[in-house]
Amino acid sequence: MEIFFQQLINGLTIGSIYALVALGYTMVYGVMKLINFAHGDLVALSAYIGLVIMMQLTGASIPNYIVIPAVFIITAIVIAIIGVILERIAYRPLRHAPRLSAVVSALGAGMVIQNGIMLIWGPRPKIYPSDVVPAVYWNIGGVSIGLMQLIILVLSLILMVVLYIFVNKTKIGTAIRASAIDQLAAKLMGIDVNKIIVMIFVIGSSLGSVGGLFIGMYYKGIYFNMGWIYGLNAFVAAIIGGIGNIPGAMLGGMLLGLFNAFIAGYVSTTWADAFTYILLIIILIFRPTGILGERVAEKV
Repeated sequence: MEIFFQQLINGLTIGSIYALVALGYTMVYGVMKLINFAHGDLVALSAYIGLVIMMQLTGASIPNYIVIPAVFIITAIVIAIIGVILERIAYRPLRHAPRLSAVVSALGAGMVIQNGIMLIWGPRPKIYPSDVVPAVYWNIGGVSIGLMQLIILVLSLILMVVLYIFVNKTKIGTAIRASAIDQLAAKLMGIDVNKIIVMIFVIGSSLGSVGGLFIGMYYKGIYFNMGWIYGLNAFVAAIIGGIGNIPGAMLGGMLLGLFNAFIAGYVSTTWADAFTYILLIIILIFRPTGILGERVAEKV
């Protein structure tokens, strides 16, 4: 049972990261019906930018309890700005073009970001400093829980709850959901859809930046094409939960994280990706719109 509970903790940790990244995919798709394939590379870029900011702040002898929040906030702002620029340059001019054009543009934007990372920081992996978050572990009944895992779980849960309340309980959230259902009707009701789309990119990119920083701080090593792997897994999580559905992205991320952790614990890490896509195929056979997709398919 110790292995089961250990993999449960590991799965929830990985699943929290997947869920944060998956929210970026699902929010953009919910409003624009666009698969933003560049989102994973924005996540990778956030890990690199976060590392640079972290090294600068720690080099200035600033206490770690100030460094960590500052790194998250500054990185989120930078990535949000880049996300908005991406929308303005790569997606807005193609908003009324066939969907294939926008998908190709997204793939191209992702390649630009990925190659930009390689040109700036090089192809070799970068290592996150290990002393920013103390390597503290608690052993509860033979199950080890690290401080970094606790930070990921708690902060992810807070962000997801805040996002859910924001979308479902505020006027802006109502405008977002209205734009997701029918953009023309939303315009007739006086909603500025362009501003809503910009806001979607700000929120989605910011959540992705948190996911990228978690990846760097949890796994320690980052590399220039990591966005494709983590982005693809998060995209799968969004599909499993029902893409376009915020609770679905959260649920899909958690389920995928748990599934990967149990496969790694009981079978092999080598087979984790293969089993992931087997799971995806099985779910899509019985639930083509994802687990929560049918019930609220058009809501964000």
